[in-house]
Amino acid sequence: MEDVAHLLVRCLRAEGVEYVFGIPGEENIRFVDALNGSGIRYVLVRHEQAASFMAEIYGRLTGRAGVCSATLGPGAINLLLGTADATTNSAPVVSLAAQGSLRRIHKESHQVIDLVSMYAPVTQWAAQIECPDAVPEMTRKAFKTAQSERPGAVFLAVPEDIEAERPAESLAPLQIDVVHADAPSPTEIARAAEVLASARNPVVLAGHGAARARASAALVRFAERLNVPVATTFHGKGVFPDDHRNALGAVGFMRHDYGNFGFDAADVLVCVGYEVQEFDPVKINPNGDKRILHVHRFPAEVDSHYPVAVGVEGDPSQALDALASALPEGLTYRSEGSAKIRGLLDEELRYGRDSDAFPLVPQRVVHDVRAALDRHDVVLADTGAGKMWMSRLYPTYEPDTCLVSNGLSTMGFALPGAIAAKLARPDRRVLAVMGDGSFLMNSQELETAVRERVPLVVLVLVDEEYGLITWKMELELGRHSHTQFTNPDLVAYAESFGARGHAVETAGQLLPVLRRALDDDTVSVIACPVDYSENLRLTDKLGELHGPF
Repeated sequence: MEDVAHLLVRCLRAEGVEYVFGIPGEENIRFVDALNGSGIRYVLVRHEQAASFMAEIYGRLTGRAGVCSATLGPGAINLLLGTADATTNSAPVVSLAAQGSLRRIHKESHQVIDLVSMYAPVTQWAAQIECPDAVPEMTRKAFKTAQSERPGAVFLAVPEDIEAERPAESLAPLQIDVVHADAPSPTEIARAAEVLASARNPVVLAGHGAARARASAALVRFAERLNVPVATTFHGKGVFPDDHRNALGAVGFMRHDYGNFGFDAADVLVCVGYEVQEFDPVKINPNGDKRILHVHRFPAEVDSHYPVAVGVEGDPSQALDALASALPEGLTYRSEGSAKIRGLLDEELRYGRDSDAFPLVPQRVVHDVRAALDRHDVVLADTGAGKMWMSRLYPTYEPDTCLVSNGLSTMGFALPGAIAAKLARPDRRVLAVMGDGSFLMNSQELETAVRERVPLVVLVLVDEEYGLITWKMELELGRHSHTQFTNPDLVAYAESFGARGHAVETAGQLLPVLRRALDDDTVSVIACPVDYSENLRLTDKLGELHGPF
């Protein structure tokens, strides 16, 4: 009779798990050993936080729960950040951690804390396996919950004595039940069509839920049938192609950006797969007076700036097609602002392309990253000033090809996330764009990438400060403090891990260096100085713009 460790691994295998990201501990050695020969690849990382980010990005790109593992106590605490990031970003993750034996967790004991209580607020379900016979049921429930209509993270604690025990009888993994997309209610479609038919200036906002539901084609059909403009959230970038004539770009910047002007005159918002946690709806509905059609697989969060006139629950693609069919034949709208907004974005990219300033202006970085990557390649934009420039300006054409953390906006996810992205999408080239502040938070994972032979490129934007915080301080206070630091020699640092290091010394070097590094079958780090004085110039420029567009 197999022990719990081997039974758990069999259950993971039955769920289709390909990778477990983690660090072993004394209390879960049997689980780690049981993975050998199972067909599941254990990816040893250098920090448990990185393991949780890897599981999150793997889950986001595949739709199947990524799995991360840690020991008890400090290991489990380190695993918490990416687990919370996954829940707030609606990505499926199953986090596993060891725990002290049942005979000692009720009292003060070495490395024992209440892990279930710690994880409960940031997961959809947190539990402890206390009976060997419960393993198949609890594992199935964990994956079913994580991969639900609103994906998120689940946590399971495995006490060390339970891991070594054997069930009372021979057990097998449970059968997997797949939930199929539901058609929307005809009544809801009729009510939504009535609201939309009376609209003068409707605008579509597509969120990450639209990307998860693979609603890109339906969004394009809807936009072209009605001639309505479509914006995306930062988290939903690419679900509607930015080179489409109805594209408004992405909204979510901290100021009234170009795309926001597309919402100013809107009277009806068709929000498809949008979740309030992606960004505050006050930015597109400041007076709370726009009528909202919420098209998603689950109801909307309650928010005074997100008053839902009609909620259409079900598969977003089916809902959009049904809504378009329910409208009067020949009904179309005017979408005049889209062209001007795209023109302003293109103007910024042209400014970047033509700028030879060194250190580089961020617009030049965004332009060259776009020129170096194919439409289907994957870029991860880490949290910071670089994320703001990439999210608002980087033209994106396919869903999940520009990844950000928008729910929790966590620093340090992009390098470990890039490892998972390459494992999930081995046919794509993968680039992590990180500030020097976020890079040093998880730079140890360069060793993981080199050891595991996962080719990727890290573009480090060097300004020797937490640039986004400086930007915010200057905007709000007119001054900044305690945001500056120094860096090691980033080229030598990368090479010390066995990666290739590149230093950009002129503006014209970035694009050829990017192309060469992306084509190399190895791990590369590019150190690129950037001039963020453009930050305040951007917000000043936006403050001088006036609509309507």
